[in-house]
Amino acid sequence: MRYLSFSFLLLSFALCTGTLEAQYANNAVPGNDQITGTLTLQQAVAIAMKNNLAVNNSDLGSQQFKIQYDQSWEYMLPTLSASGGQSINFGRSISSANNQYSNTQFEAGNAGLNAGLVLFRGLQYQNGLKASRYAYQASKMDLQQQRDNVTLNVLLAYLQVLSNRDLLALAIEQSRTDSVQLERQKVLGSEGDLNPLSGLTDLQGQYAGDQVGIAQNVNNLENSKVALFALLNVPYNREVEYQNSVTTTDISQYQASPDSIFRKALSLYPNIESARLKELQYTRALAQARGAYYPTVSLNAGVSTTWINNPAGTFTPSDSAYQKVNNIYAANGAAQYQIFQQQYTNGTTTYPDWWNQFKNNRGENIGISVQIPILNGFQARNNVRLAKLNLENSQINKVNARNFLQQQVENAFQNMVAAYKSYKFYAEQAKAFEESFRITNIRFTEGVITSDIYIQAKYRSDVAEVNLAAAKYIYIFRTKVLDYYQGRLDLTK
Repeated sequence: MRYLSFSFLLLSFALCTGTLEAQYANNAVPGNDQITGTLTLQQAVAIAMKNNLAVNNSDLGSQQFKIQYDQSWEYMLPTLSASGGQSINFGRSISSANNQYSNTQFEAGNAGLNAGLVLFRGLQYQNGLKASRYAYQASKMDLQQQRDNVTLNVLLAYLQVLSNRDLLALAIEQSRTDSVQLERQKVLGSEGDLNPLSGLTDLQGQYAGDQVGIAQNVNNLENSKVALFALLNVPYNREVEYQNSVTTTDISQYQASPDSIFRKALSLYPNIESARLKELQYTRALAQARGAYYPTVSLNAGVSTTWINNPAGTFTPSDSAYQKVNNIYAANGAAQYQIFQQQYTNGTTTYPDWWNQFKNNRGENIGISVQIPILNGFQARNNVRLAKLNLENSQINKVNARNFLQQQVENAFQNMVAAYKSYKFYAEQAKAFEESFRITNIRFTEGVITSDIYIQAKYRSDVAEVNLAAAKYIYIFRTKVLDYYQGRLDLTK
């Protein structure tokens, strides 16, 4: 029947859009929301934004790009590192006291502080910063696209619930009409009138079919509710009520052309902006890769010191005397004079403490280094070639995104036109069949016609009303899609 078309629309829309797929696998982020009372469309969208797996993954991806963007400019900051060490030396080693080999065990330590700053690196850091910024901005557009996709999915699922609820109410009302005629035929049969006997069995069959239709509509309604809760990724509550916040009266033809909608969408659609930003990103990434051809100039500076537990001491004499130096004389003409050397007989030796060693052994350095790339396994050249391919791919994706958007807008507009025409034709059909059934019902009540004519008229009227109810929600959704492309999607109407 025609009312199934809205269910087919839900399935086809999810399959055709790809990224609009509902993400409610078993490993999805668990939702903690417990929905009670009345669920509005705005609340449903807000809950889906918080719990939807695709949105959460896209949000985490955007945060990762933000970290990469922060890191890209932090690369240009100076580097600063500290070092230190302590060692125990034993066996044969050079003593710092006299710079002679000895077998004395001693302990030594060192500490240092080094800083560096890259002055020039082929503008790799600067271009990398710009590439990371464009990548981060593109990730925010991708996140917005996921949010828009979830919004449309929730809108479609919510409209499916409202549509099935209306179809259930319509089926109950149609069953009530048949029930009135069935009870009338039973009364006539109990009074001995033989004419309505065949009509009684026909109406009994018709009424049984009505009950089957009601059961099917109840099942469709519950399934659509479960599908909506799956999109929201929250525990299902069958007692929840749904607010008919979407206006379904005074439906009029959509006032916009596909060209104007497309021009508006070009400046608003997240995928278009994301494709543009990614082209800029890969343009800067190519410039960054080319920077590896240039030398790297760096400024370096440092300070260091050492200490030891048995350093060379300082001797302070207290007593001294002059002693002959054996066999050493000084000549002055024909005369020779004995050489005497001052000898210290008493005194003290002092050793510098750790703090004085730390200060006295300190040394500083500063310098500039230049690294010129000559041959590095052709890594720079191949990185440039890969960057060129990435740029070309981004340019192709940009053109494809524009063409795909135009195709989407055209299809959405044509679907809207078809949905509006269907709605208008079904409205005329439902009105005509309703009047036809009204007359047939009067004539059947008066016994002018038989039950088979009544059932045929009733069936045509019922189908027309069901088709009209489904076409109404299909058209509403089609208009909401066009509103979305123009950036004026209003979930309150």
